[in-house]
Amino acid sequence: MSSLDAYAKSTLDDLTAKTLRRTLVATARGAGAGVERGGQTRVSFSCNDYLGLSHDPRVIAAGREALERYGAGAGASRLVTGNHPPLLALEARLAAHKGKDAALVFGSGYLANLGIVTALAGAGDLVLVDALGHSCLFAGAQLSGATSVRFRHNDLDHLRGLLTSRRARHGRVLILTERVFSMDGDRAPLPDLLALAAEYDAWTLVDDAHGLGVVEAGARAPLEMGTLSKTLGSYGGYVCASRPVVDLLTSRARSFVYTTGLPPASAAAALKALEIVEAEPDRAARPLALARRFTARLGLPEAQSPIVPILIGEAAAALALSAALEARGYLAVAIRPPTVPAGTARLRVACSAAHSEAQVDGLADAILAERG
Repeated sequence: MSSLDAYAKSTLDDLTAKTLRRTLVATARGAGAGVERGGQTRVSFSCNDYLGLSHDPRVIAAGREALERYGAGAGASRLVTGNHPPLLALEARLAAHKGKDAALVFGSGYLANLGIVTALAGAGDLVLVDALGHSCLFAGAQLSGATSVRFRHNDLDHLRGLLTSRRARHGRVLILTERVFSMDGDRAPLPDLLALAAEYDAWTLVDDAHGLGVVEAGARAPLEMGTLSKTLGSYGGYVCASRPVVDLLTSRARSFVYTTGLPPASAAAALKALEIVEAEPDRAARPLALARRFTARLGLPEAQSPIVPILIGEAAAALALSAALEARGYLAVAIRPPTVPAGTARLRVACSAAHSEAQVDGLADAILAERG
């Protein structure tokens, strides 16, 4: 056995012993909330397709038309091969949706955050990241070369203290947070956070991956980042900002400059989905309403978003509950460290407009039955 294979095996053995090893499971998603695993149909509550638009016939038709007209791929970096028309139309619509001058689409949300943070911060600067922010926010901060500090989750007093003690020692300051936190489903206190940032001349980036179209009303940050792969049912990432900022990112964001552009079909599908989001407010409101129905049935605090965490504690217990629910016909995948802090393994329940009230009630009743 080579040293590489030996390292991989020993590390995997250690992960297995700690119930932290991850594996891929063949799963076929269909229209609605149904999935097929191992020849059995389950109702999935583990998908971020919050409005069920990935299977909407209008979205599929838009993607198919772009595929047939413009081909399967973008061909190269957009700076090399040029912008294909669906991308131009999508960026204009995203900017208008967010009330910004311009938008820039990246290959994924992860790539977007890597590119934005590293283009705007560097040595001598300060990046402050909410402790429960997504991994890509921390990765961008680390890659930037700036001083990176976590602030306690949604704790504006702690954030103010860090700004007060550190601001004068640094040039530029970025604050990174999320509108809706992906593993807890709670929201950032954005109006107060943005006011605090302005007081200290700090630039705020809000990751809106899980808020777009379902929980996004209210204050806008200077940097509104998000994904095309959740509410919009497609694939890719974006940032909306002022024209000078977008122009700077076009030249300086390495994960944009040196990456092949988004395929035309993905851009066209996302554009059609965004049009549907704006035209059908009742559909956009449904996931939050269902999540609140779910929390009421379980006696949990009222949901702030379509995401509801069922906190378990240890990874093995979370896996056991997930398996028991799957046997009852529901897919609610266990989330374990390091995705969440040690001792906070959970089931992450994501409600979608594709779910029925009966399906939501059924999952709640199954959880109550399994947990006694």
